[in-house]
Amino acid sequence: MNAIKHPIKRSFVFFLVPDFTMIAFATALDPLRSANRMLGYEAYRWRLASIDGKPVRASNGVECAVNTSLEEERKKMAGPDRPNMAIVCSGIDVERYQNKSAFAWLREEYNRGVAVGGLCTGAHILAAAGLLSNKRCAIHWENLPGFSEAFPKANVFADLFEVDQNIYTCAGGTAALDMMLKLIGDDFDESLVNRVCEQVLTDRVRSPTDRQRLPLRARLGVQNSKVLTIIELMEGNLSEPLSLIEIADHVDLSRRQIERLFRTEMGRSPARYYLEIRLDRARHLLIQSSMPVVEVAVACGFVSASHFSKCYRELYARSPQQERVDRKQLLAA
Repeated sequence: MNAIKHPIKRSFVFFLVPDFTMIAFATALDPLRSANRMLGYEAYRWRLASIDGKPVRASNGVECAVNTSLEEERKKMAGPDRPNMAIVCSGIDVERYQNKSAFAWLREEYNRGVAVGGLCTGAHILAAAGLLSNKRCAIHWENLPGFSEAFPKANVFADLFEVDQNIYTCAGGTAALDMMLKLIGDDFDESLVNRVCEQVLTDRVRSPTDRQRLPLRARLGVQNSKVLTIIELMEGNLSEPLSLIEIADHVDLSRRQIERLFRTEMGRSPARYYLEIRLDRARHLLIQSSMPVVEVAVACGFVSASHFSKCYRELYARSPQQERVDRKQLLAA
């Protein structure tokens, strides 16, 4: 009797970018292996690619061998080895990655009907390739401010993952596992997803809209609901800061009550706390984008670059310009 021939569900190319995040890559790849094992046949195939076919070093220092180069991938586009999905694996310092050949390859794959995806900061590369205009996408929370400023036409969300037609993006870390489990569920059924979950010791598939970061209550160690509401208002209004009177109206408290609550719960005034979170966002923009300092100042609610520089220096003991110089020196080392 002839053995039953099972069709391949999907074939993947994982494109590794220097300093890619290993945890996102591993938690995207291993569910496919586990699914094959549970099914008893090879429903999923994959190969790894780099620009030149040479090994790529992850951000944790581990060097990963690959199977193909982009030149070889281009040759496969018109043949039986064309993938169903091409996934960009990137990580830290993605803003520095400028490779027209990679961008062109991603556009070619997408235009031929191949799904494209990005893990961790991969959305940045998809956007740079021109694939995310008017598309929903997800990116790691740490990179979200810089991404929003660099690619205003992309509809970016602080979600675990996003699927918009033929484009898949996730925030990295273990969110890659959730995205791939959804994909496996779409291809098969919930029973297989549950078996894979048991294999990798996770108890559920998180919703795409689950939080990337810990809730404020856990992150800050604050229990007062009024203070948490005020902080959420502040974080949602960084480019055009609310006045204390406007905040007081939102939470139905007096200015004096808010001042007292912040002194007790946060150890500083609400104005000081608001300033610190605006400066924190500014620091992310300085590190992750090439925005002029004056534009960073405006994006974080400062009326002048001089006032911004003064506040920045007081908090971080260096100017915004020096922050960038230090960052470039660190990357060059």
